[in-house]
Amino acid sequence: LYIIEKNINYKQKTKNMYKQKIVKIISDVLDKQLDGNVIEEPRKEFGDYAFPCFSLSKEMRKDPKKIATEISEKIKEYISKKNIKFIKKIKVDNAYINFFIDEKQIAEDTLKKIYNEKTNFGKRKEKGVIVIEHTAPNTNKPLHLGHLRNMFIGSSLSRILKHNSYDVKEVNLNNDRGIHICKSMVAYKHFGKGKTPESEGMKPDHFVGYYYVLYNKKLKDMPELEQEAKEMLRKWEMGDKETVELWKKINKWALEGFKQTFDIVGIKFDKQYYESKFYKKGKKMIMDAYKRGIFKKDETGAIYADLEKFNLPNKVLLRGDGTSLYITQDIVLAKLRYDDFKFDKSIYVVGSEQDLYFRILFKLLEMMGFGWYNKCYHLSYGMVYLPEGKMKSREGKVVDADDLIDKMIKIAEQEVKKRYNLPEQEIKKRAKTIGIAALKFFMLKTDHERDINFDPKKSISFEGETGPYIQYSYARANSIIKKYKEKNKEKINLNIDFSLFNEQEIDIIKKMSKFPEIIRISSKEYKPSLIAHYLIEIAQQFNEFYHKHRIIDEKNKDIREARLLLVYCFKYIIKIGLSLFGIDVLEEM
Repeated sequence: LYIIEKNINYKQKTKNMYKQKIVKIISDVLDKQLDGNVIEEPRKEFGDYAFPCFSLSKEMRKDPKKIATEISEKIKEYISKKNIKFIKKIKVDNAYINFFIDEKQIAEDTLKKIYNEKTNFGKRKEKGVIVIEHTAPNTNKPLHLGHLRNMFIGSSLSRILKHNSYDVKEVNLNNDRGIHICKSMVAYKHFGKGKTPESEGMKPDHFVGYYYVLYNKKLKDMPELEQEAKEMLRKWEMGDKETVELWKKINKWALEGFKQTFDIVGIKFDKQYYESKFYKKGKKMIMDAYKRGIFKKDETGAIYADLEKFNLPNKVLLRGDGTSLYITQDIVLAKLRYDDFKFDKSIYVVGSEQDLYFRILFKLLEMMGFGWYNKCYHLSYGMVYLPEGKMKSREGKVVDADDLIDKMIKIAEQEVKKRYNLPEQEIKKRAKTIGIAALKFFMLKTDHERDINFDPKKSISFEGETGPYIQYSYARANSIIKKYKEKNKEKINLNIDFSLFNEQEIDIIKKMSKFPEIIRISSKEYKPSLIAHYLIEIAQQFNEFYHKHRIIDEKNKDIREARLLLVYCFKYIIKIGLSLFGIDVLEEM
């Protein structure tokens, strides 16, 4: 699957400044504006770029092979007249015009740009406000494994879009009201006996989750708890002082626990929404739409949307007793977000099991006359599975996010101790950085639409397609630069002979030159996985180069300085790439 995704989403769509220039040349020669997608990237022996002429055959009423020959001659005349230097050779192969880029020019343009721009390399100046909602927990239990994939996708996509200069707003919806919250409240009221997270030595959200599970266990012998939970919800909605105070206490604990988890993995939000603060507005919006004839009423008195003509199932929006449903709140929230940010795009990061739900939600927004309905987008992602029997949560039903994070850090700590003799404090610091990197990278390297089989031990490996492997590649490059500076007391030299690079080094530089376009495509298609694949490939190329060639010990000073510049620029590519995932680099590993 990795190979298939790489071929479809990466190699066939990759383009950079040279590709754009070639498109401009061909457009000028043909006197028609061409899209960048007409240029392909062939196998290495056929050149760097290729222009297939099949699509011109019908228009020009000629054999595509003949068209390729004729156009190639015109292109040669054009580049000679314009004194274009970056194209080294043009060769016709059947109906393809193949372009070979001057390698010295690629090396000079790419390395100078990275050297000068450093962590700004690959940034674009796009415009638009993009709201990204992710995580969206219920405040009756801790965050779980699915939340981790959700928040990592949402956070990394936010970083990628920001790198393209979009005005990104990360938001979170806290589902902090409803019967599920009241179940925790009822259990605590009966069995809490004044206990607190501090008195029990528990993380606050796990403390709340304990009572949610306890409720379900006690329900078997105490069926009256179900009615009590319903009554508690009624009291809460009526504003009963004692019930509201208990709700505030339970909710505060849950939110404190969430924040601790967010802090560990580096998640921050620009705005937090709370269902409890806006849920009442939903009923009025639905009733107003009903009065305008947009929605209908059934024999039970329920208000529903007739969606069959849109090939969607009908959807109840208000029950016969006047109470609202989850989708009622989402309609309100969508409007609140538009009022807050006037977004150009509103992205919902939610699991694939809700695909139909979001089709219905967006159709309802359209029916209600919100002109921005088509700016809403559901970023659907697959499930995460663990090897059977591993890391069962303390609740016994789901894998807690905190349990998994702790496990990853402990595995990383074991790996660090195997390799290095370090002070305990440094071991723990590195273990946390490596453990979080392993978790994030594994979650993000697979296309978000696919399910993941997550193996914690494999993800922590310092070899293979893992976050620690990418971190190690960065540390290796950083070590080379550090040793050079200590030995020579000099900065990296930009004034080198760019014709000295060998074939392997040119391949790495060509890969570097494509990084900005990888970021652009990842931003456009909402696919952090493209960046992960890119980092894996370029790290593999670099490590092969490192094992094959001398760098600091290279006797030829000119070659040594050229290779050091390459290493220096590679280091920044990795640093940028990992930062887009919220992964910290380690200067030493």
